Amino acid sequence: MSMHNISLRPWQREDAQALAAIANDRNIFNNLRDHLPHPYTVMDALQWIAHCKEQNPVINFAVTYNGKVAGSIGCVPKTDVYRKSVEIGYFIGEQFKGNGIATEAVRILLEYVQHRFDVVRIYAEVFAHNKASMRVLQKNNFYLEGIRRRSVVKNNVLMDDHIWVKLL
Repeated sequence: MSMHNISLRPWQREDAQALAAIANDRNIFNNLRDHLPHPYTVMDALQWIAHCKEQNPVINFAVTYNGKVAGSIGCVPKTDVYRKSVEIGYFIGEQFKGNGIATEAVRILLEYVQHRFDVVRIYAEVFAHNKASMRVLQKNNFYLEGIRRRSVVKNNVLMDDHIWVKLL
């Protein structure tokens, strides 16, 4: 089921306010790596958008819902012996949750990755408590490849990391 009111597009300077409002959420920070600053300011957003504008090809996108920025999604093409793999990551603002936005955004990103990159493996690393993200991946036909026990330290808590994979 395609939802036409959900789309991905490159980040623009005028998205900084909306991005900061979404990314400054403690719940989002709790599910992402520590390189996402917290608190997340408009200056952080502007720096991120400037970084994204230098990417060629574009690998990070604004997720829009009914024309409004609802979150962020991106991929990291791996290198060296891992060059046939791409890691994905995403977050959706709390006020937009429950609309199937993440599921559809991942579906759109998968299409983009398959057309743009020469890869056979797409994966996501999800903290053990993030069941909603695991459901998003399941709905996109990822499978749980493995659990890395006690591999993540977030907010000074040691936890497991789940590796979800889609082979092409």
